[in-house]
Amino acid sequence: MLKPIGERVVVEVEVKEAVTAGGLVLPSSAKEEQQTGKIMAIGSGVKEDVKVGDTVVFRSFAGSRVEYDGKEYLIADIEDIMAIID
Repeated sequence: MLKPIGERVVVEVEVKEAVTAGGLVLPSSAKEEQQTGKIMAIGSGVKEDVKVGDTVVFRSFAGSRVEYDGKEYLIADIEDIMAIID
């Protein structure tokens, strides 16, 4: 598993398939990026109220997206996390 350093978090990005009203599936390049995901790991410098397992909303162009073990993750600074979804 990815282990973030310092004040960073690893977020598993939610991937939702976009379908138009007519039933056409939009490719990822034609739709707006999803900005929610699940916290998978937290760096040792994070002193915020987030914990592993929280579903969060992050900034549009936050962090760096990486693919690891067949899944898409975002490694972002804790400041890029805007809210926790209850």
